[in-house]
Amino acid sequence: MTRRLVLVMVATVAATLLLVGGTTLIVATVQSRATTEADLRELAASINEGMLGAGQSPAASRPALVTAFRRALRLDGIELMGLTRNGQLAGQRPEGVPAEALDAQALAAGQVQSGRVGNLVWVADPVELRNRTVITVVTRRAGSGVADAAGWFLLASLLTLLIGGVVAALVGRRLARPVRQADDAARRIAAGELSTRLPTPAGPAGDELADLAESINTMAESLERSKGLEQQFLLSVSHDLRTPLTSIRGYAEAISDGTAPDAARAATVITREAGRLDRLVTDLVDLARLDARSFALVLTQVDLVHAARAGVTAIEPEAARLGLSVTVSAPPGAVPVRADPERLGQVIANLLENAQKFARTSIHVSVGSTRAGAELAVDDDGPGIAPEDLPHVFERLYVSPHRPPRSESGSGLGLAIVHQLVSAMGGEVRAGSAPGGGAQLAFSLPVPSGSGLQR
Repeated sequence: MTRRLVLVMVATVAATLLLVGGTTLIVATVQSRATTEADLRELAASINEGMLGAGQSPAASRPALVTAFRRALRLDGIELMGLTRNGQLAGQRPEGVPAEALDAQALAAGQVQSGRVGNLVWVADPVELRNRTVITVVTRRAGSGVADAAGWFLLASLLTLLIGGVVAALVGRRLARPVRQADDAARRIAAGELSTRLPTPAGPAGDELADLAESINTMAESLERSKGLEQQFLLSVSHDLRTPLTSIRGYAEAISDGTAPDAARAATVITREAGRLDRLVTDLVDLARLDARSFALVLTQVDLVHAARAGVTAIEPEAARLGLSVTVSAPPGAVPVRADPERLGQVIANLLENAQKFARTSIHVSVGSTRAGAELAVDDDGPGIAPEDLPHVFERLYVSPHRPPRSESGSGLGLAIVHQLVSAMGGEVRAGSAPGGGAQLAFSLPVPSGSGLQR
């Protein structure tokens, strides 16, 4: 990166110097030629005035005049030409001035002519001397205008390129350092060192390098948290698998050995624990299908009140065994929602099963309407949910450090399935505190268009 930055910086400076130097050279050359032409016009006029004042014959004094003027005025060439009776130019032209450049008629009319041939500037100035038209033609080569400063310009250019290269190298190293740190951190994170963090570079808000460091740190924190939650999840699932398997194995061995005091009771325990294993496997399969989007939803209009009462009816025997009362409050009439009937029943059953784990004496199910649609809430009178745990209640891998004791039924994956299913049906889930204490878990679903539900 540093090398590329140095090359780009030096190339940019060099291109800028070439552009500036070339433009300056062109402008100076044009200006020098214009200045040379103006000087030659003045010189030619002065020569003609001198000849008029001296009254000399151009033919007699021509060699002496040419030599004197050329040396004194630093001219490249000077010639005195004349016009014949038939209007033709006579005499020798200065070297480099083409014959077609001089217009005899214009000169005979007293017009001063000038022109350029390459960097050679010439001026032809006519004057009447002793009834004869004498044309003074002078030439001088125009310089670029920057010849004297060319050496200094080259020296300054080299110094500028050197300074640009040094600055680019320093800036490149400074910019490359956090990039190299980010690359090293990313490699370490990829290798499993999820505790790796980058120092945030000092800079103004919106600095790209600071944003990069923050993004990598956020990613590392998320991966580290996910890994920790995954470990907790595996421990939880392992526990949920080991507990019923231990019971099944123990009672099965007792029945096989003939040492079971009550074979019927042992078979009942085996059946119950096998059911727990079946629920756990079913929940894991459901989560896998939800992740793979390999399940289908048949969205129709469903009465949320009817679905709530059906879910309560299904858990009443188990709730009675646990000494829990289950009540339902709903508005009169139907509360239609757009949902898959089978999946809606699974969502309600999972919420009720979760409430059974933590409720002390009662569970209350309420159905109503909100701005977002229709809502079903399940309240329990258990210990409630700690405020810091509320945002993570529906995460599949989250295990609260404040988790209270609960019954051993269920897989612990029900709320994650609730979140996935409700989201797939276009709804939302939320967790909070129940009005009378305890926890409240709720979900809302969209209302079918034209249902006439009051919000």
